Amino acid sequence: MMEELRYTADVECVGTVFRPAGDGPRPVVLVAPAFGGVGPFSKSKAGYIASLGYIGVEVDYYGGGWRTDDRDAASAKMGELQADRPALGARMVAALKAARGLEGADPGRVAAIGFCLGGKAVLDLARSGEPLAGVVPIHGLFDAPEGGSAKMNTSVLALHGWDDPLATPDAVLALSQELNAVCDDWQMLAFGNTGHSFTNPAAQSPEDGMAYSAQADARAFAALEAFLVERFAKTA
Repeated sequence: MMEELRYTADVECVGTVFRPAGDGPRPVVLVAPAFGGVGPFSKSKAGYIASLGYIGVEVDYYGGGWRTDDRDAASAKMGELQADRPALGARMVAALKAARGLEGADPGRVAAIGFCLGGKAVLDLARSGEPLAGVVPIHGLFDAPEGGSAKMNTSVLALHGWDDPLATPDAVLALSQELNAVCDDWQMLAFGNTGHSFTNPAAQSPEDGMAYSAQADARAFAALEAFLVERFAKTA
């Protein structure tokens, strides 16, 4: 079952809720999209979350349900949001609060996953200090906002393509140092010979370091599923 979810931060945001069959309360997983905004890819992943028996919530961090298939437009919109990290964090916190209030949701068992810019979005949610069962950036962007991070009240699993041009080894090292300082429970799974967008079959630009990898995709989602089972069991 799919339904619209509207919530407000500094702008009105329009997300989508995917529900599994059966009664609640159910754990919830926020799904933050890549830089093109809400759309078929992130909806498919929120639907996949529902197939696991959790409530999947596609998050709108741009506001207004904005989306595009144009890379230049998406890059420009991403640049605007990256220049206003407090707004990104506030919109993610607003999404979290809306998800906790959903009918049939277990407000004590909420996790967040995100792709590309969505990976940064869920890391910024963790950086806010909000309590979460777990946070999973998937081929995410790692740079911390100015002013650093609050103590993270969550577990973090980063799923990373080692050859990702948008998250270089230096960025990985910086994230590991940040997590060591503010996160008591974190892990990273890096896939060799793998670039950015490795879970997206539409990514077909290996010359730019962005290409789908069926092997890395399967391994990443197996790790994600195991992580969610573990974290929701520990927060039950």
